Formats: sequence, C-alpha cells, structure tokens
Amino acid sequence: MKTNSLDILFEDKYIIVCEKPHGVATQSKNTAVPDMESMLKAHIFSSRPQNGEPYLAIIHRLDQPVKGILVFAKTSFAARVLNRQLQEHHFEKYYRALVDGTPPSKEGTLENYMLKDGRTNTSSICTPKDPGAKLARLHYKIVEEGQCYFKKGHPETSWGRGKSQFPPSPTELDIRLDTGRHHQIRVQLANLGCPIIGDTKYNPNAVSTGEWRQIQLCAYKLNFRHPRTGSKMEFCLL
Repeated sequence: MKTNSLDILFEDKYIIVCEKPHGVATQSKNTAVPDMESMLKAHIFSSRPQNGEPYLAIIHRLDQPVKGILVFAKTSFAARVLNRQLQEHHFEKYYRALVDGTPPSKEGTLENYMLKDGRTNTSSICTPKDPGAKLARLHYKIVEEGQCYFKKGHPETSWGRGKSQFPPSPTELDIRLDTGRHHQIRVQLANLGCPIIGDTKYNPNAVSTGEWRQIQLCAYKLNFRHPRTGSKMEFCLL
C-alpha cells in the first residue's frame, strides 16, 4: 500500500516494513527535509492521533543514495526483540548492485577489516591491528542474464539529462550481507576492483557534477522473525 510518498509493505501494531526510495535519508538532523523516520511518524499519527510523538525505533539503516527495504519497530518490546535478532545475525539482508567491472570469480566471499572516518563520512579497508578496525563480510554472485534488477533504460538506472552512467559491460551482483558496517558494500566492491556505478565516493569513474546522483545499489530482500509471533517475515522487491 502507498501512503502519500510512503510505500508500506507491511504494518501491524508492532512493526512497519517499508521501501525507502533513493535519495531519502533513513534519519536526518535536517528537519526541513523529510526522512523515513519523520514521514512514518506522521503516518502513524494520522492513522491514530495521540498525545505526544508516536514511538518509532530505527532497527537498521540504508545510506541515503540506496533504495531498499527497511523495518521499524512501533513498540519498545518489538525494538528489543528485533535488535537482538540483528545483533545475533538473524536478519537476512540481500542487495543487488550494478558494478563497473567483473569480479575474478562468479561467486565469492569478501572478508576485510574496515575503518570509519567520521570527519569525511567515508570508510576504508584497513588491517586488523588498526584501532577501531571492524570485520566486514559479504557473499556475492554474478546475476545471470534475464534475472537482472538493474537494466539500461530502466528509470532507476538513468543518469539524468540524457547522459549514460554505464560502462560498456556493467555486471550485476547479488549480495548477502553478513555484517552491517558503514558503507560496507560500496567499500568492499571498490576494493575488489568493481565499484558501484554512480558512487561518486568510491568509484573513480563516477563523475561528480555537483548534482545528486543515485547509486546503483538496492536492498531488495529482507527476512526476519516477527517480534511477537516469531513467524518468518519475508519481503522482496523483485
């Protein structure tokens, strides 16, 4: 169902599962610009007016240029249960990425240590001995023709103003994320030699024009257990 600019995939008294568009922040300090948290709180209030601000807990986040599925908790109980699932790696998060280059093998696991730089809002590959280093791990496989999410000419992959952002032979990857580090997929794929198309932070071939560009990365599938019933919840955009 769609509520104004929201695309809500599921909602009950405990959780909201929704699709975050490219360019919208999960949460933002800029109150002049709508983010997912503020829009969902407004939605909750409009459907059930109450005294004070509605409770809404962010369980996990997506980078602003990334589209995909997010789950929020509507009660403190649901937040505790879902955060425990997340910490115990019971959330199954899958992404599609369109990259510039081809991985050395059709399928593989990437394990690196990463370090976040809060001053520049970037992350980088480091050694395990570097202070603040955290292990990052993901699995990828090349998507076969006919099963791709990103396609030339698709509205989500347009560069804008008639300019193409595609290399001659882009490769689409299906990714299962095991850890949730800052800019993890973007950094690890760039380190592999396959930076994501449109990523002006980590792809040297992405030309920045000063305008906002959407990155070709989508969190397309999310699996977890319902915090109250324990039933498996599965959501997919394909």
